[in-house]
Amino acid sequence: MYGRLDQDRARRAREAEDAQSIEAVEPTVVPAPAEAMRPEAEVAAGRRRGRGAVSNAAGRFEPAARVRFDDGWQSLEDLPAFKTEVTEERARTVITRNQSPDVGFDRSINPYRGCEHGCVYCFARPTHAYHGLSAGLDFEAKLFVKPDAPELLARELSHPGYQPRVIAMGTNTDPYQPIERQYQVTRRLLEVLREFGHPVAIVTKSGLVARDIDILAPMAEKGLVKVAVSITTLDPHLSRLMEPRAASPQRRLGTLQRLSEAGIPTAVMTAPLIPALNDMELERILDAAKAAGASEAGYVLLRLPLEVADLFREWLVTHFPDKARHVLALLQQMRGGKDYDSEFGARMRGDGPYAWTLGRRFEIAARRLGLQGRGLKLTTAHFRRRKPVGEQLSLFD
Repeated sequence: MYGRLDQDRARRAREAEDAQSIEAVEPTVVPAPAEAMRPEAEVAAGRRRGRGAVSNAAGRFEPAARVRFDDGWQSLEDLPAFKTEVTEERARTVITRNQSPDVGFDRSINPYRGCEHGCVYCFARPTHAYHGLSAGLDFEAKLFVKPDAPELLARELSHPGYQPRVIAMGTNTDPYQPIERQYQVTRRLLEVLREFGHPVAIVTKSGLVARDIDILAPMAEKGLVKVAVSITTLDPHLSRLMEPRAASPQRRLGTLQRLSEAGIPTAVMTAPLIPALNDMELERILDAAKAAGASEAGYVLLRLPLEVADLFREWLVTHFPDKARHVLALLQQMRGGKDYDSEFGARMRGDGPYAWTLGRRFEIAARRLGLQGRGLKLTTAHFRRRKPVGEQLSLFD
């Protein structure tokens, strides 16, 4: 059964709880008791099996929230498990622009909204609120696909005023998440980029990227592509809890090796680093990635914007109740006493002694292994604009 709850009242309660937890902890930043972190919208384990989030609270723009409660008739036991639903959407454009100084690209493509990998820490979760959906289980189960993205991309690249620069894929949701096997939007996008001679940088957690070696290898020969594989842990149990439908750590290492052997430049992203949970594996991950053929490396500190903070807190209390206080305290120490700091220059790395130590550890390990820096620069020299279908050719072409 569900009861309706005033959304503003619920939001104020969450904000008051966050404020109370911050005020009570300075300078050690101890969060509220574990019992207080239990979400009212928590979903039974059987219904969310194979998913990352443990709750499905209403989106932040919704006027009302739904809270489940048992009315004595055991009706909650009859609720079905969350199943993946895919909605096709028609976009007007496919290239997204950004001006963030924290990332090395100014444009990206996201063929999918939402991500079935279910990574509990995913900073893209709050975007589902714009669809009236939850950043929790809805983000993993109610997905959107842009089937006409390749045609839109060809049209945008053909525009006379378009200036080529590296396009990033996988910056928001994974372009090789499981539904890519059916829709193959990412593969068709790569075919368009290959045809135009346009450079692309890919980030993924999936072994499915190796399917497209036949496209990526010829592009790599021209300096048009590199692939970064995100590896957060070498512990398969922890990986399954954090990223329930992503590839296992060993498969990701195997994917790095297959790509490298095919002549495709590869990088490893140790992202996100979570203090007291996976940051102790930093050097081992870099060692394993180097052995698999990676030539570059990067890292990002865990980011907890908007709803992700509550979702991650709930997940910690559910799976690591003995570590929850310690992990959250360290995170807040690196964010000025807050769950998240969105300031450019700080959001990716954090601040304070612990953040400084993580940065130095990464630098030392990457330098030792020859993984430091962004050595490979992709080229735009091969870009050729295609004439749109139906356009009259010039007499002097």
